[in-house]
Amino acid sequence: MSGSELGGGPEDLEPLGRGLVDLRRRALQELASVRIFSDQFLTKFLWARDLDVELSLKLLLNYQRWRRESPEISRCLSPSSVLGLLNTTYHAVLPQRDHSGSRVLIYRIGQWDPKDWLAFQVFSVSLMTSEIISMETETQTQGLKAIFDLQGWSLGHALQFNPSLARKISSVLSVGQASWTHNSTYAKDSFPLKVRGIHLVNEPMFFRPVLAMIRPFLPDKIRKRIHMHGAHFQDTLSDFFSPSVLPPEYGGEGPGIEGVCQAWTNQLLQSEQLLQQIATHPTGDITIPPEDCWISETVEAEQLLEG
Repeated sequence: MSGSELGGGPEDLEPLGRGLVDLRRRALQELASVRIFSDQFLTKFLWARDLDVELSLKLLLNYQRWRRESPEISRCLSPSSVLGLLNTTYHAVLPQRDHSGSRVLIYRIGQWDPKDWLAFQVFSVSLMTSEIISMETETQTQGLKAIFDLQGWSLGHALQFNPSLARKISSVLSVGQASWTHNSTYAKDSFPLKVRGIHLVNEPMFFRPVLAMIRPFLPDKIRKRIHMHGAHFQDTLSDFFSPSVLPPEYGGEGPGIEGVCQAWTNQLLQSEQLLQQIATHPTGDITIPPEDCWISETVEAEQLLEG
């Protein structure tokens, strides 16, 4: 069953139920120190691999391994600790999804001052967002698309990147069942989210060495989903996103970028306790009422669109 055929509807309940039973049994066999996994937690991994239990198990084990091996990032899920960065309007999750149901994320690299914030702190913002949106059912099935605005990229930014960090960043890029590879050249997918597209805008020539450093660790499917739009991005972003989704600063008709950045900063701050629980939990298996994510997403969109 392909990812495009999976919508999380009634027809998927039976295979999802069977998958949960099988994945839980096999995961508890592999992880002897763990006594229980919740349905909500395991569901993220099943949808990320289109209900393929074998691939879901590998992803779950990679996630646990990544958390253990990258504590400087995985245990640093505190929005208040990077509030200064967030208040620069560095990052936003747009209130409206795209036409396929994917979440749309924006990162404004020029708002990051490398003299004030280390690269791993900046990356932790992405991880916090990923942990939150991975709890949304629609995001589990439809994934995300990210826009990186590289206006203001400087040598100071580039000097913070190295192959070790590049591997850790690329390891959280998941694309679904068809992307799995046993080629050890690639970093292993470690996060239960499908990345449907990566769009670079305002990218300068001297950003390319960093992209070249990250690219070898990415599966072919992710490489093909990287789109470079340059300085005239407003002419081409519209090929991928409808005007109602994007802020005016990116050629759209949606709420302004500063407002959506502030709204998402507020969402992160409201999730501080939840993120801290995930960071300190042995497996990251923290459950919340499913409707909570849906309500916060709906209210956020309504408030921004009305404002």
